[in-house]
Amino acid sequence: MATGIPLSLKLKGFVIMEPRNVIPSIDDTPLVEEIFKIKSALRIELVNRTGLEALWNQLVKLYHYLGYNKTIGARVKYLVWFNERPIAAISYNQASYRVGVRDTFIDWNDEERKKYLPHVLNNNRLLILPWVHVKNLASHLIALSIKHLKHDWPLLYGVEPYLLETFVDQDKYKGTCYRAANWHYVGETSGFGKVGITYQYHGNKKGVYLYPLKKNYKQLMGCTGRHKPLRVLKKSNKYLEMVSMQLQKNTWHEGILEEAKVPDIIDKLPEMFNNYINRFADCFKRAEPIANLYAYTRGLLSNLERKSVGPIALEFIDNPRGPRNLQNFMKNAQWDEEKAIKIYQEGLSERISDDEGMLTVDESGFVKKGKHSVGVARQYCGSVGKVENSQVGVFVGYSGHKGYGLISTQLFMPEKWFGEDYTQRRQDCAVPDELTFRTKPQIALDLIRKIEESELFKAKWIGMDCLYGNSKEFLDAISDKYWYFADIHNNTQVWRTQPTFKVPEYKGRGPRPTIMAATTPTEHVSKIAGDETIPWVKMYLGEGSKGPIHSDIKCLQIYRAFAKETCEVPRKSCWLFIRRSEEGVIRYSISNAPVDIPTSELCKASLMRWPIEQCFNEAKDELGMDHYEFRSWTAWHRHMLLVSIASSFLLEIRLQVIDKKKVCLW
Repeated sequence: MATGIPLSLKLKGFVIMEPRNVIPSIDDTPLVEEIFKIKSALRIELVNRTGLEALWNQLVKLYHYLGYNKTIGARVKYLVWFNERPIAAISYNQASYRVGVRDTFIDWNDEERKKYLPHVLNNNRLLILPWVHVKNLASHLIALSIKHLKHDWPLLYGVEPYLLETFVDQDKYKGTCYRAANWHYVGETSGFGKVGITYQYHGNKKGVYLYPLKKNYKQLMGCTGRHKPLRVLKKSNKYLEMVSMQLQKNTWHEGILEEAKVPDIIDKLPEMFNNYINRFADCFKRAEPIANLYAYTRGLLSNLERKSVGPIALEFIDNPRGPRNLQNFMKNAQWDEEKAIKIYQEGLSERISDDEGMLTVDESGFVKKGKHSVGVARQYCGSVGKVENSQVGVFVGYSGHKGYGLISTQLFMPEKWFGEDYTQRRQDCAVPDELTFRTKPQIALDLIRKIEESELFKAKWIGMDCLYGNSKEFLDAISDKYWYFADIHNNTQVWRTQPTFKVPEYKGRGPRPTIMAATTPTEHVSKIAGDETIPWVKMYLGEGSKGPIHSDIKCLQIYRAFAKETCEVPRKSCWLFIRRSEEGVIRYSISNAPVDIPTSELCKASLMRWPIEQCFNEAKDELGMDHYEFRSWTAWHRHMLLVSIASSFLLEIRLQVIDKKKVCLW
């Protein structure tokens, strides 16, 4: 039975004047029905500039979580009735001027947007009154309102709509009704809000959904996908004018200024940076993302305390929408990423590739709060040395006598991320549909194979830490063209002499043995380190940042025993390399290098793996590698690529310094 809430209470004294609108009360009796039973009785009514518009305003003000603010400009408002009873309110107005993911999806430039934006409308309110409980009603009403909108908007404003947009607060709603009504999810807003004349990150990102009213809407709006040549944009586009301003700011990181303190280098930094980043300009179709590339990379090289999107945009982009545009640049803007990676790797190869070099495999962890960032989980995080809520990236670096650098990376996705309960999270984080679970060694092998196929980085060695050194599958899969130098744990089991295997004798009880076993027991490598019959030999390993490095060494041929193996005949020997530092720290490594290799070569290889740690330290201390606040797969990998590009610019500076000082690079 209806409770009959008086309009005087519901509408705070509002009195409707038109005869059609004399409604003594609003029936708030729960309406629980199937959509097919009430569909024929539904009626949608345009209430613009009628007495019912005030009723629409008050219902939205009372029951919609965003409330009601007076709408400026063109708009339509609809009330939906069921048997003369209002049950829903819907409205459309003019579209937002800039929405990064929408503009990328449409693929229009500034001039096209200014000209054709009136043909894009925004569904800014959708309210179903709280006592109405009809499954699938929302998607049905969206479709019904669109049918009327296509007729009413041209009649009222003389403009035919081609495309609709709406924003969904994903902390409150899943956008199910829009998906059911065939709207397309295209991404998120950037999560920035205007505070005064600047933008600050508030984190309340909204999902953006689009609905084409015309199949050929891009052609109707002049968006052919064919843009002016980049060189023309450079001359005319306002975004490229920002570049000179960005370059002249004397906000270089103090470490960079220290690197470049040789006379004439500091003054040349802006020109050097401009020439270096300009190599990547052809990876973008428009001028705006090129300027964002300059700004973001320049921000990574700056003395900003926090090198995330907000601070970088506020410092290096003279535009109040800078944070939002830069966020979109990292997450949704069109890049030719494969081309950018190729340009970066070719440049790095030209400078440091060497026949005696080493590919190095390692990982780096990034502590994160929350559970919505791509790949985040409680897992071992090397940067804090314990299990922590974090993301972990697998990296392949390179070191040689000419220098060092990171070549490529991929984010490790924990296995639980591929379960059904993570389906929505994978979609929200733009995880590629074709991605499947792979272990870190499997990811590393794929990265190494791609590097090998590129033929850009000559190398004799592959260095790795214990995670990869303890993986038989990983070691066996390494190409024969490389020798590996792999760290292992101190409890790794080995034989000092080649083992023999036989089936144990039957002892008269239980099943007869059928599996061969070693006739000699294994021992931990730590036992060999403590064996006084094998002397320590002090060796020169190479030059470090603080001068010559000497360590005590034990080096001998052994036979590796993997825990899962029962027999393997014949078995190849390998080198066990034990190093004791001057501080007494002992490290254990194995290598499949030839039996006749000089010990000095193994000593050299033992030192070559550590520059990847230097890469991580520099990237985190100077380049904001761990400052990012992105959640998506795309943005994480773009950030890591730009950090590598910024790191490579440091190498450019060092090479300039070397030319003037003629000193060793590392």
